[in-house]
Amino acid sequence: MLEDFYNMTNGHDPSSELDVKEVRRGRHPGDRYVRVQHTPGFQKVGRGYISVTPRATEPKTFVGKALRSVRRFLIGSPIETAREVHERLTKIKALAILGSDNISSSSYATEEIMRILLLGGISALSLTLPITLAVICVLIIVVISYQQTIRAYPHGASAYIVASNELGKLPGLTAAASLLNDYVLTVSVSIAAGVAALGSAAPFFLGSSAGDFFYNHRVLVSIVLIMIIMIGNLRGVREAGTIFAAPTYIYIISILGLLAYGFYRFASGDLPEYNPPPGWVEEWQHRSLGALSILLILRAFASGSVGLSGTEAISDGVPAFKPPEWKNARITLIFMAGTFGILFLGISFLSGQLHIIPAPEEQETVLSQLARTLVGTGPYYLLVQAATAVVLVLAANTAFSDFPRLAYFLARDGYMPHQFLHRGDRLAFSVGIISLSVIASLLLIIFGGSVTALIPLYTVGVFVAFTLSQSGMVAHWRRQRGKGWRVKAAVNGVGATITGIVAVIVAVTKFSSGVPLFNIGGFTVHAGSWIVLVLVPLMILMLMSIRSHYERAQRELQPEIPINPSDIKHTIIVPVASLNKVALQSLAYAKSISPNVTAIHVVENQEEAEEFRKEWEKFGSPCSLVIMESPYRSLVGPILAYIDAVDRKRPDDTITVVLPEFVPKHWWERLLHNQTALRLKAALLFRPGTVVINVPYHLK
Repeated sequence: MLEDFYNMTNGHDPSSELDVKEVRRGRHPGDRYVRVQHTPGFQKVGRGYISVTPRATEPKTFVGKALRSVRRFLIGSPIETAREVHERLTKIKALAILGSDNISSSSYATEEIMRILLLGGISALSLTLPITLAVICVLIIVVISYQQTIRAYPHGASAYIVASNELGKLPGLTAAASLLNDYVLTVSVSIAAGVAALGSAAPFFLGSSAGDFFYNHRVLVSIVLIMIIMIGNLRGVREAGTIFAAPTYIYIISILGLLAYGFYRFASGDLPEYNPPPGWVEEWQHRSLGALSILLILRAFASGSVGLSGTEAISDGVPAFKPPEWKNARITLIFMAGTFGILFLGISFLSGQLHIIPAPEEQETVLSQLARTLVGTGPYYLLVQAATAVVLVLAANTAFSDFPRLAYFLARDGYMPHQFLHRGDRLAFSVGIISLSVIASLLLIIFGGSVTALIPLYTVGVFVAFTLSQSGMVAHWRRQRGKGWRVKAAVNGVGATITGIVAVIVAVTKFSSGVPLFNIGGFTVHAGSWIVLVLVPLMILMLMSIRSHYERAQRELQPEIPINPSDIKHTIIVPVASLNKVALQSLAYAKSISPNVTAIHVVENQEEAEEFRKEWEKFGSPCSLVIMESPYRSLVGPILAYIDAVDRKRPDDTITVVLPEFVPKHWWERLLHNQTALRLKAALLFRPGTVVINVPYHLK
């Protein structure tokens, strides 16, 4: 193709236009030599092929340089695309980045089970451990299923990709919409839980006023934390892993140490006595709904299943691993599930043995009470709370890794705006990262930063995605029919069945739970899972509408016949306010394109018209002149109406509007002018079949 281009240009190398030849005299008369200077900012690679250097992107203005300095300070220097493979994650960093959501869920999954069980009375807390074991059984099934998915899709196994390839477009979009919702909620819930952990520890070290501050300003604190994580992820995957890895492992080690100490004291029969703060037991007794029911147990199981969120993250993020990607991803998945299972089971067991009761108003977390009861409020308690708070905040980082990647795949297939394909300076999907931050912040504002208010919306989407992904894998094995395909299909089939059942349980039990939204005829509508169930179809419609737009645009832009320059007939219109230098320059430019040029001038009365006509004749311009009288002082409207009239008369012509525009030297000087050219440009921008050309004149 390049050779054809060079033949069309008679062998001329376009890249040579960037070379400046300087002829210099030699020492002796008649001697000359030529020195070729290359334009800064570009590097010639080959014939017709140049490479852009960082110098070409350097800003020229003071404001631009200042913004670049801030950008470099926050995000860092740009990274070349060729270094993408060096920015991938090791297993240690991947566990911290992609596994933090799942691992951190251990800090609040037990509490969410207990809060629901307490509605059936204090004695119902004895079911905490059995429900924990049930959740872990589901986790094992899901992990085994995703092990197979990663092996079958070694280049990335997002539920969207699997469902789209194996089940069709609609199941794929359903999985995508569900995951997008879940990722947003992951950020909101994780950040809110992290702030709650900070608020639990603050009174013991900074006084009661500090605890009140975190509680009363939890939305503001949450948004600040989201912005910090956003900046960290904009710095790139590898650097984000370096920044966020240590807190995750500190949390794992500190909780394992706490549990080991707790089990030691349990084995020795030396567990301390737990005394709930005054009024907590009475408050829960007041909230009790009566006898324990099957529905209540299922609700508790659904709330505990929040701990399974993030299990799919490693399968989705296989491309982020260092080679061999699929092998490293499978190993990391096992370590993640094992870590979560141990922490979750340990916290549930010891909380049950100590008879810990959750705080009615979320004043203190169950984990905080567990640590405080076992080790007091000394340095180790501070370590546990600080590590918990940080890892909960960083759990949102899993969504920051997967949401932009999923948005990229959707944009690649035309279901999301193409802006999500863009990689920023540090090879991160910057548009996806920023979009996730904004949406999650809005959600925290709407629900007041409450974990309990957000939990009913959580996990519904992820289990729908689990089910569709595993169902897709069953179809995959049936289609492949390779060695041992029946066993593999059976494993994924069991996974799909279990996750499907859990999805139904979660959706049903959380349908009417959550904070009250509004009241209709005495019936209170709560912010339950129905919001997600309504939102997912709406998102599917949005994704399909975006795809429809791109398909329509592609069809219309596809040329039916070759277009030659000689086939284009120009009708050029030049709005002229006065016959100054920029106007005459614009007329000359228009005349160079086509001889068919018409200048139009809008006046308010005949006196202005006559005056302008005399001035026009004095200059003797070869262009046609149309003067329009506008008694109502409208300017843009008459010009647009004239263009429409010309277009109707000459439907086969290309209407080209040449706009004279002068550009002041300083930004504030723009405020001193009416910006007529800018208004016309904005009005003509969406007019079909019209070409707009700006002829700027920069004032010195």
